[in-house]
Amino acid sequence: MNTHLIYAAEERLAPIFAQFDQISQENTNRVMDAFAKHRVSDSMFGGTTGYGYDDAGRDTLDAIYANVFGAEAALVRLQFVNGTHAISCALFGACPPNSTLVSAYGAPYDTLRGVIADDRAGLASAGVAYKQVEPLACGAVDFTALEAALASMTQGAVLVQRSRGYSDRRVLTINDIEEICAFVKEKNPVVNIVVDNCYGEFVEPREPTHVGADIAVGSLIKNPGGGLAPSGGYIAGRADLVDAAAARLTAPGIGGHCGATFGQNRLLFQGFFFAPHVVNQALKVGALASEVMTQLGYDTSPKLNDPRSDIITRIAFGDEQKLLAFCRGIQAGAPVDSYLTPEPWPMPGYDCNVVMAAGAFIQGASIELSCDAPIRPPYAAFLQGGLTYESGKYGLIKALANL
Repeated sequence: MNTHLIYAAEERLAPIFAQFDQISQENTNRVMDAFAKHRVSDSMFGGTTGYGYDDAGRDTLDAIYANVFGAEAALVRLQFVNGTHAISCALFGACPPNSTLVSAYGAPYDTLRGVIADDRAGLASAGVAYKQVEPLACGAVDFTALEAALASMTQGAVLVQRSRGYSDRRVLTINDIEEICAFVKEKNPVVNIVVDNCYGEFVEPREPTHVGADIAVGSLIKNPGGGLAPSGGYIAGRADLVDAAAARLTAPGIGGHCGATFGQNRLLFQGFFFAPHVVNQALKVGALASEVMTQLGYDTSPKLNDPRSDIITRIAFGDEQKLLAFCRGIQAGAPVDSYLTPEPWPMPGYDCNVVMAAGAFIQGASIELSCDAPIRPPYAAFLQGGLTYESGKYGLIKALANL
């Protein structure tokens, strides 16, 4: 029965898959043009140790990211431990002491709470005030409330989170981000716009920095690492803000001049080369899961004809045991640790237990097929990734069987 459901869903998804293929080609063209422009060669793959001075591969990769993202500069570093770390550095660089940070579309991702509010090491410790603009009931950006939040700001930043995190709000498309950026620049041009771009790279033909964002930030073990980057993150955007973030990552006066690559440059280059195609695979897996689960009566988002701006599919089970069964099926369909049973646990940075199914080659790599969920009503799982469509479909079949 499950196989029949999947084949029928694939037929309905054929035109959607064709759109994904076209976007993948456009993004691949941009990456290839950047590789050619910056004369990538085998000599750049060696890497450095110690301080990491004069790492030609690292510096070239920075230039390639800047080129692809339409930015003045970029910082691509293994030393970022995750996306939250990269976003934290970007926010500290964009928010001087005693300034204001405004979240333009509801609460940011759970792990950013400490970055914002911790009175010992967060933005609050530097006197940065925080304001949050909630979405309207219809899901649109509340521009009236955003204008009011911007009115008294003389310096600081607006944070725009592209993906939804563990919420049921809609994902912001590039058109949405473009509208927010234009509005902010019109109402208060001195404010910096920081976009949390996690899960969104290469999903659309344009990135936030193409449409007015001052800086975009993400994780290399998500979309842009292409499943090969072993760790790290990136920041791309206005040169002064990238430099300020680099000073936060290392130290003032050192910035991006240090940072050894330990022989990993080839994986970072090759992963970025693969990234548009791998994101295409993940989008197809997510669309298939959404359509099949919709047919089975579950509430999913995005649905068949909804626009996609990240690689995540939300599936609301309304029942903890069904949620756990689905996640455990995803684990059973993984290439690594398929024999393990995911259990909820108090994961650092979250306010409730979280279950994570992720049999990945890279720990925590959500560009690989994975499924995680906070254990709270409406017991919704967040499915993402899939290095290949075929393996992602295999994992979905396992999850359906487990239900």
